[in-house]
Amino acid sequence: MCELIGFSAARPTDIKEQLKEFYSHSASNPHGWGIMYGDRLIRGCERASDSAAVERLVKTIEDQTTTLGHIRFATVGSIKLENCHPFTGRDITGRQWTLIHNGTIYSGSRLIPYLNNQSGDTDSERLFLFLMDTLNSAQQNGELSQKERCELVDNFIQEMSHKNKLNLMIYDGELIYIHKNMKDTMLYRKLGSGYIFATTALDNGEWDDVPIAQLLVYKDGEQVYIGRQHDGIFIPSLQYIKAMDAMHI
Repeated sequence: MCELIGFSAARPTDIKEQLKEFYSHSASNPHGWGIMYGDRLIRGCERASDSAAVERLVKTIEDQTTTLGHIRFATVGSIKLENCHPFTGRDITGRQWTLIHNGTIYSGSRLIPYLNNQSGDTDSERLFLFLMDTLNSAQQNGELSQKERCELVDNFIQEMSHKNKLNLMIYDGELIYIHKNMKDTMLYRKLGSGYIFATTALDNGEWDDVPIAQLLVYKDGEQVYIGRQHDGIFIPSLQYIKAMDAMHI
């Protein structure tokens, strides 16, 4: 499966150690990588551990307050740059949104229209395009407040979690949204003036499980919203488990 990393803090924090460990996991997630930090977004379709750009990045990246990172194990979509996360775009108010996703959309008829206008061919990109359209539809009469954005994303995630694996992190230029709906697939820990989130532990610190099937939202390292617990928990079938095991052989 893909792996995710997210970070939110009040003050710039050194996360080089965690990023180095994160991208080392590309041995089993070899189909691309990406990172968003500050106003930069960088992606590559090669294995992160083979990338000179990643090697430089984990040595030289400045202290950050917000970061999203992704390493890809392709289940839907070919291996090319357009399929690498993060996906990013601006809504009709000019707010920039960025998304990383670990999972597969099995039940997503509302995503079908995006097959013809996406850049790549992943279900994750279609999910992002649907989110952007949902945001734009809700802002025809003006920009949403912080609370309204949280509620919209919460409702969107609850709708899309049914029968789908929807581990994701979203950043809207101000808030970072964290969600998982499969057991034992996302952890977090306190780091400096904020929190770091990841698919697996990235250092020897004390990591805890991210609550399942419940949106968490952070701003500058502080939790500002807790979503409603929902019942869209993804329970992998035996066929899913065998397929994942086979693809990692």
